[in-house]
Amino acid sequence: MSAPVLPTPHVKLLNTAVIVAALGYFVDIYDLVLFSIVRIASLKELGVTNPVDLLDQGVRLINMQMAGMLLGGIFWGVLGDKKGRISVLFGSIFLYSAANLANGFVTNIDAYAWLRFVAGVGLAGELGAGITLVSEVLPKEKRGYGTTIVASVGISGAILAGVIGEYFHWRTAYFVGGGLGLLLLLLRIGVFESGMFERSQREEVRRGNFLSLFTNGPRFLKYLKCILIGVPIWFVIGVLITFSPEFGQALGVPAVISVAKAIGFSYFGLSLGDVASGLLSQQLKSRKRVVVLFLFLLAGVIALYLLATNASEAYFYGLCVALGFCSGYWAVFVTIAAEQFGTNIRATVTTTVPNFVRGAVIPLTLSFSAFKEEFGLLQTAGILGVIALSIALVAILTLPESYGKELDYLEEE
Repeated sequence: MSAPVLPTPHVKLLNTAVIVAALGYFVDIYDLVLFSIVRIASLKELGVTNPVDLLDQGVRLINMQMAGMLLGGIFWGVLGDKKGRISVLFGSIFLYSAANLANGFVTNIDAYAWLRFVAGVGLAGELGAGITLVSEVLPKEKRGYGTTIVASVGISGAILAGVIGEYFHWRTAYFVGGGLGLLLLLLRIGVFESGMFERSQREEVRRGNFLSLFTNGPRFLKYLKCILIGVPIWFVIGVLITFSPEFGQALGVPAVISVAKAIGFSYFGLSLGDVASGLLSQQLKSRKRVVVLFLFLLAGVIALYLLATNASEAYFYGLCVALGFCSGYWAVFVTIAAEQFGTNIRATVTTTVPNFVRGAVIPLTLSFSAFKEEFGLLQTAGILGVIALSIALVAILTLPESYGKELDYLEEE
């Protein structure tokens, strides 16, 4: 069942939708990585001092946040297809901003964990809604540039989080994130709904039917592949970077590695990688070739990271930048998800896919915690990295190319 493809009017690349989506993702990423940055300082102040407990409680809170993102991804995605992209964009910003402010007042571990869960629910909606809106507002020739702007500007929010987390008290860092989000809500005036979504409302078709992704074999397989190609990105962020102090110690790096600096350097690399991969996909007129290239580059840098015995502090942080750059196909990855499905489930897909990828941190960190004692920190990470990269490579090679695809169509039930 297809709607007619209508001509796309001339739209400026830097329109209000692109700007608000980019700034929303900036604050989203700030909050998303902030716990990893303030993990040790905040947990110590709340009474966790044993190094083993610091790691285990850190894994617990990260997993609570990611569990919230998994559930939130489904909720916001379905809502985006039923009620519109704008309602999700600003509703999610409000929720994660309020949760951020509440995190600044937390006094015990259990409350901290549940507030990270609530923050995760809020964080789940902004990127998918923003990318869906930008993909549908811009003409197909500019689509890749628009999503690259959103992702590259957004990812730089981690750099600010690294600076604030390194030089300010952890409670202040949460207050800054909450305040930035609430300020962003003032920009909601002048952002218009996607024309494709408005046209889909006039069609007699179910919108936001999450279960339809599982009731059709080829559609489910395509959806699963969209998720799997992003798993290596969050293996890098959720394991190699989040636990960089522990990796630095295992590798014999003479200085104590700062997780705030590791995240800041890696996300600096990510922002550069997103720009490079996005522009390259436009020049090559291919999303797939760019993802394959970055996966091979990432495999090489992960190997260098895990073999960096007795590395200097500068070299270690340089590897963090390289890990970030080679993981910087995030914008292309989310754009691929948006381009693979029809308007009536596009927000559902584009919102759930990146959150299921982020949710992959749960089995990754649990596996990491379970096997690190038996196989060692470095070997366990190496095994997980090989698995993540292998499934991603198979997934992208078997997905159809989506560059330049017309998006004004509906999925059949």
